[in-house]
Amino acid sequence: MKKVAIHNLGCKVNSYEAESMEQLLINAGYRIVPFDENILADIYIINTCSVTNIADRKSRQMLHKAKKMNPDAIIVAAGCYVQADSKKAEQDEAVDIILGNNCKINIVEAIEQYEKDHCANKNIIDLSVRQPYEELEIEQVNEHTRAYIKIQDGCNQFCSYCIIPYTRGRIRSRELPDILNEVKKLAAKGYKEIVLTGIHLTSYGVDNNKGSFLEVVSKINEIDGIERIRLGSLEPRVITEEFVQAISSMKKVCPHFHLSLQSGCDTVLKRMNRKYNTEEYLAGCNLLRKYYVNPAITTDVIVGFPGETPEEFEQTKQFLGKVHFYEMHVFKYSRRKGTVADRMENQIDEKVKTKRSAELLVLEKEMSAEYRKSLVGSRQSVLLEEVISYNNQSYASGYTTNYVRVLIPCDDTSQHKINKVVEVECEKITEDNMYIIGKVD
Repeated sequence: MKKVAIHNLGCKVNSYEAESMEQLLINAGYRIVPFDENILADIYIINTCSVTNIADRKSRQMLHKAKKMNPDAIIVAAGCYVQADSKKAEQDEAVDIILGNNCKINIVEAIEQYEKDHCANKNIIDLSVRQPYEELEIEQVNEHTRAYIKIQDGCNQFCSYCIIPYTRGRIRSRELPDILNEVKKLAAKGYKEIVLTGIHLTSYGVDNNKGSFLEVVSKINEIDGIERIRLGSLEPRVITEEFVQAISSMKKVCPHFHLSLQSGCDTVLKRMNRKYNTEEYLAGCNLLRKYYVNPAITTDVIVGFPGETPEEFEQTKQFLGKVHFYEMHVFKYSRRKGTVADRMENQIDEKVKTKRSAELLVLEKEMSAEYRKSLVGSRQSVLLEEVISYNNQSYASGYTTNYVRVLIPCDDTSQHKINKVVEVECEKITEDNMYIIGKVD
C-alpha cells in the first residue's frame, strides 16, 4: 500500500478539492499519511495556490520541500500555480506530474501512468474556453462537525488585481442533484453544519439555467440532520430585499455573511473593476441588519492598491468604521503578473502598504472585540467542536451561528457532547477579547 502525503495551499475550494483527491486515492488503495518530515511518503501532492506572487513562491517552496523530504518520491504539482504558469512548473526538476484545475479528478490515473513509464506528464486544460464542471465529491472531511461543499467553479468578473479568472476559468455550476446527494451522505455520517463554497459562489446557475443559488440553499435547508447552513463569500450585489427575505425565512441559514468589499473608496473600486459602489454596499449591510438581529458581517480589504492616495485610504478607513464589521481580512496589495493592475502606474511603496495595513488591523481588532462584547448576556446556540486548553483550564469549544467562538468550562459540559448543538448563556469575554466564556443554559 503506497503512502501519499497531501499539502494544501490557498482557499476553501482548494481544501475541498484536496479532500476529494484524498478520497479518490483511498478508494484506489493508497494510504494517506501526514505531510511530515518524520514520515516518508512515496507520493507527495502539493495543491498549489496562485492568488498572489507570494502564493506562487510558497507553492514552489513546498514542492522543493517535498522533494527534499524524499528524493525518490513522486512529486505532483496540482492546481492554480501550475495552471497559471505550466511552463515554469515543467522546468522545475522537483516536479514529476503537473495536474491543472479541472484535472484533479484524474489524480489516480496520472500517478499510475507515471509509475508505468516514469515520464513526466502534464495534465492542463485550456480554461479560457468553456469547460464542464469537474465532478469531485467527498464522503467525509477532516473536520468533525462541519463540511465544506463546493457547488461552483470559475469567475467571469475580471477584477483588475485578480488572476483567478485565468487559473479557474469561466463559471461552471455543479448539478443540483449531485450537491444534494453529497449533503445527504454527510448528514448521514453526522455532520451538522454545511458551508457552501465556490470561486464566485452567487453566480451558481448562471451558466446552465438549471437552478439558482437560492434554490441550492432552500433544498439543503430541507435535509434532515443538517442543522446549520453557512454561506461562503457573497457578491455584494446579490444582497437585495428579495434575497434577504428568502434566506431569513430559512431557519438553518446562519446569520454570518462575508461580503467582500476590497476598498471603501468609490474611485479605488472603479480602478479595481468592482461592480458596485460604497452606497450600494452599505445598503446591502443595512438590509441584513433589517432582517436579522445583530448579524455578523465580515469582509476583505486590500490596502495600497495602485494609485491609492492618502485621501482615498482615509475614505476607506472611515467607511469601514461606518459599516462596523465583525471581522476584516486585511491584505496588502500584491502585484500579480498577467493582471491589469500589475501594469498600472503609481504602484504604492511597500512601507506605505505596511503602515496602512497596520492601521486597519487596529480598527479590525477594536470592532471585533466590540461585536463579541455585544453578545455578552445573550443566549446563543453553540455547535461544540473540540476540547481545548486555555489559560491552563479545559474548555469545550464551539461556534455560535454568527461564528463567534465560545468556551464552556468542562465542568459545565462534557466531551460526549462534542458535535452537539447546545444553548449557552454568554457570560463574559476573555481578557484578550478573543473568546466568549459561557455556560450551558
